[in-house]
Amino acid sequence: MQLVINTYGSYLRKSGDCFLVKNEDKVFEISVRKVDSIMITTSAYLSTDALKFAIENNIDVIFLDEFGDPYGRVWHSKLGSTVLIRRKQLEVSAIVEGLELSKEWVVKKIENQMDFIERLKRPREDKAERLEETLKRLEDITRRISTLTGTIDERRGTIMALEGAAGKIYFDTLSYIMPERFKFDGRSRNPAKDEFNALLNYGYGVLYSLVEKACIIAGLDPYIGFLHTDNYNKKSLVFDLIEMFRIFAEETVVYLFSGRKVKVEYFDEFKGGFTLNKDGKAVLIEALNKTLDDTVRYKGRNIQKRNIIQFECHSIANKLIK
Repeated sequence: MQLVINTYGSYLRKSGDCFLVKNEDKVFEISVRKVDSIMITTSAYLSTDALKFAIENNIDVIFLDEFGDPYGRVWHSKLGSTVLIRRKQLEVSAIVEGLELSKEWVVKKIENQMDFIERLKRPREDKAERLEETLKRLEDITRRISTLTGTIDERRGTIMALEGAAGKIYFDTLSYIMPERFKFDGRSRNPAKDEFNALLNYGYGVLYSLVEKACIIAGLDPYIGFLHTDNYNKKSLVFDLIEMFRIFAEETVVYLFSGRKVKVEYFDEFKGGFTLNKDGKAVLIEALNKTLDDTVRYKGRNIQKRNIIQFECHSIANKLIK
């Protein structure tokens, strides 16, 4: 399980073989064997004993800002695997082989979007025509990505442009099926200009931390990307790989709205946008963890959605050193 600290002034320390959490007027203990990661989403107190205890048990401690972006983590300093993987990753990042891998990830992202639209279409007969049109347009974009020609830089630029076009079509369609009160005008990041994007941005932030951890465990360097260009302090590979997994946050957020579980009280509005407050974060994180804990059939095996992330990172690492 993921231990989430989201109450201002909470305190975390070690108590025997447990983590002890003091949260407002509540005090409780959680066995270290039940904790996979610890997420801190607000100002809190942590003892060094608790941090050392987490590191010794291979539990990473992740810190998220008010928008859900991870700004730091505490974890052991050991490499996840052989340095050969990182060396090969660097070599492949500059040649066609790396671009082909990243192209597969973008196509997979759009296929996930199409599958989700198909699922949303079934109980919405009154909106089926618009949703069917979206599916056709997204399928056309996947065909165009699959048949690209030109130099590596030309293809990289075209892939990113087509990915952006697919995203606009997709999110316009998600807004179309939203309850009237929560329709939105495309993607907005930090700050989010509406409630939908505030939830989605925070969900993406949680996924970023999971993808980075999976990269490290698999021996991949989070900073060496294949599609996103290298940039100072930019985790380019995390940006590349998360495309395949964004659907986990998207379906969570859409189902929260369609299930009428979103309240305006979950958001704090400020000049220029919205952020999630404590109650909103709690609702989203609980729902996202349920999504990630769902078991699905994936490449011939039953696997939790959260473990698909690690499965894919190991698969990529193995491809690199074959």
